[in-house]
Amino acid sequence: MPGWSPPPPGASSTCGAPTRPGAGTDWPQILALYGVLERIAPGPIVTLNRAVALAMVDGPRAGLALLATVEDKLSGHYRLAAVRGHLLEMAGDREGALTQLRAAADGTRSRAEQAFLLTEIARLASVRSAP
Repeated sequence: MPGWSPPPPGASSTCGAPTRPGAGTDWPQILALYGVLERIAPGPIVTLNRAVALAMVDGPRAGLALLATVEDKLSGHYRLAAVRGHLLEMAGDREGALTQLRAAADGTRSRAEQAFLLTEIARLASVRSAP
């Protein structure tokens, strides 16, 4: 896929595969590794992935701000919508997250990714807003 860059060698085995926050993943290390990768092999997908790691370390607003820097390069790409949806959910914007996740599900051609996104949409849609 054009623009795709693999993580640095050993990043997944050293730091743990990306999972939900608090699952023992060394997010500061992953953020540092994506910083290195971005210097040696820059690209919007690398920045998109770094935005996720940044959000896990410094909060969703920091990740969303970094994501905004690649908006023009990834406009209309389902991965941008998927990541934005995830970060908006983390920030407490359930409606914004649902809108982005729906756009991502509509934009992917991968049945597996679409199934995952639809599951996330159903989960998030079933959550009632706190009073």
